Amino acid sequence: MTPGDRNKDAIERFRAVPIFSACSDTELAEVDRVADEVHVEAGRTIMTQGDLGQELAVVIEGQVEVVRDGTTIATLGPGSYFGEIALLDSLTRTASVTAVTDVVLEVIDRRGLNTLLDDVPSIARSLLAGMSQRVAELEDKVLGSD
Repeated sequence: MTPGDRNKDAIERFRAVPIFSACSDTELAEVDRVADEVHVEAGRTIMTQGDLGQELAVVIEGQVEVVRDGTTIATLGPGSYFGEIALLDSLTRTASVTAVTDVVLEVIDRRGLNTLLDDVPSIARSLLAGMSQRVAELEDKVLGSD
């Protein structure tokens, strides 16, 4: 696989993630540039409820479990992401996330996000569109459960 092929794979991998779906190829290449691939063994805690948010993570392979106040609220797999709210607004984590299986993540920390926003200002609009989609989905879920 050539470096160009890896770049195309990374772009397509990020394009499949709702928060990045509105990004151009150029923006996605920048996302890939600031993201770090992280491998986590099954059973390890990735994020802990109450901690300050320092990064967002995209699940590339494997599954993670999201637990709030001791109750499992979701199981996430490839293409899912978590940690964006606490990262964007310097809030504490609203849930803990644990690797159910061995997991491969792409992780963007606060510095990487700020670099993206500084170097590629147009990405802010794309991220906002992706976040709006997430809020709309959550709103539908909450309002639909009444």
